[in-house]
Amino acid sequence: MIARFVYPWVLFFLVIPAALFLWTWRRRGRQLVLPFDHGLMKPGSGWWFLLTFLESIPSLLLALAIIFLAGPQKLGEPKEKRVLTNIEVCLDVSGSMTAPFGDGSRYDTAMKSLDEFLTFRKGDAFGLTFFGSNTLHWVPLTSDVSAIRCSPPFMRPEKAPPWMAGTEIGKALRSCIKVLSQRQEGDRMIVLVSDGDSFDLNNGADQEIARELRDNNISVFAVIIGVENIQDEIVNITRLTGGDAFQAGDADAMKTIFRKIDQMKQTRLEKSIGETLDDFLIWSIIGLTLAGLALITLFGLRYTPW
Repeated sequence: MIARFVYPWVLFFLVIPAALFLWTWRRRGRQLVLPFDHGLMKPGSGWWFLLTFLESIPSLLLALAIIFLAGPQKLGEPKEKRVLTNIEVCLDVSGSMTAPFGDGSRYDTAMKSLDEFLTFRKGDAFGLTFFGSNTLHWVPLTSDVSAIRCSPPFMRPEKAPPWMAGTEIGKALRSCIKVLSQRQEGDRMIVLVSDGDSFDLNNGADQEIARELRDNNISVFAVIIGVENIQDEIVNITRLTGGDAFQAGDADAMKTIFRKIDQMKQTRLEKSIGETLDDFLIWSIIGLTLAGLALITLFGLRYTPW
């Protein structure tokens, strides 16, 4: 692995300790001839090597100091990062959503199931769009889902204005496309919750909307409440975008459907590049070792001056 440095230009000053190191090994003047008659003296190359190495430790410590000043770094291990999913919930608030369903109305059951779905997808961004004959983006895409949990009392179908009375799914999906297309990061998904058919999906409009959704990498999952048959155009849109359409016959089915949607659109993980970290450990160990050896030389393991 190639070493990385914050200030690589500082390494140019390594020529100074390199010159000192070379001078230590090549200089002469430490030899002493003793007058032993008829003595056969060994050259002592082993001691010469050891003592010369110890004598060159200061130049090595200077080189380490320069390396520290250059700021050695290393690349950390790649980490798995959770890919954010942007989920726009498109909820029908037309008059038919007031029909009894489970312990409350279709609207009440849908909101309760949605609240549970939010707990499945912790960390994802949720937005809430109410629709009828028109659309109203009630909660912008956010990872703080408290606003969605607090919204049920404010847009109940009984309180919805007259211009929300109908069911125009095509208009609602196109409006959600505009919201999701502005999100540059993460996957994109629409969860459509409705209880009726929509005339604005006829005459090939479903194919056109599905094409717009695919172009923006948006998948659609539809939960259709309390009807015997799901409109073919809704099925086409969901299948063409990689999603699916589900029929909810009762309140328990709603919970099961949302769990299945969570499983079908599982959280995606991707490996991110490791962070750049300071890398002083190995250089510190080398420096402490050399400093310890230098300390030993102070106890006499060095060339004598006589």
